[in-house]
Amino acid sequence: MTSLDKPTEDTGQSPPADARAVTEAALFEAFGGVRGMVETVLPGLLFVAIFTVDKNLHLAAIAALAVSLILVVVRLAMKDTVKHAFSGVFGVAFGVVFAMFTGNAKDFYLPGMLYTLGLALAYIVTTLAGVPLIGLILGPVFKENLSWRTRNPGRKKAYAKASWAWGLILLAKCAILFPLYWWSDTTKLGWVLVALKIPPFLLAVWLTWVFLAKAPAPIDVFAEMEAEEKAEEERKAALAAEGGESTAGRHRRDG
Repeated sequence: MTSLDKPTEDTGQSPPADARAVTEAALFEAFGGVRGMVETVLPGLLFVAIFTVDKNLHLAAIAALAVSLILVVVRLAMKDTVKHAFSGVFGVAFGVVFAMFTGNAKDFYLPGMLYTLGLALAYIVTTLAGVPLIGLILGPVFKENLSWRTRNPGRKKAYAKASWAWGLILLAKCAILFPLYWWSDTTKLGWVLVALKIPPFLLAVWLTWVFLAKAPAPIDVFAEMEAEEKAEEERKAALAAEGGESTAGRHRRDG
């Protein structure tokens, strides 16, 4: 059994600086970085700003949807990944449809709030089930897939801590927003929601980085598969060579 096949022990020591840099890069890739945060905040900010000025639900909703589409077009023009921009478009579109249907501007925010609540519960439930959601999200980014579940207990523990952090932070956010949805006006709810877009997210990402920076390095299962394929090819080549030598030897004896 090779060293890659053995479970990684949690030594309690921090990995080297290059491992920390890889963790930072993976988190930026998974959560969209600065541009992803802008794409998350801008549509809601535009909606609440316009509605605060003239209370025009239709204008605010159309402007929010339009800027979301523009962000997608910019991504496409730059040949960049569009997953974060597209998720923003769908979120804004649901909010626009919901608000237009009910005629209540506060309902523009309700789908996103329900999504946040569902995501918080997903982080907590998957962690209790032994498959923390943050590990499912980041596993492919780190090229470890699900190897952390059985072969890398230190990383599984880190993913569990990070998932608890995400779940509890999002629940705390919901505990602030839902009472405002019921008892506050649209303008106040909108500005509080915009203010709570980035800080809880950054806190959760930072805690994730802290937990993973102290965890054992990921097991690169893709590199393992490539190594196994190469070894299998070499084995077949060796067998073929042995077969060729045996055939040549028989021919010499027969001659």
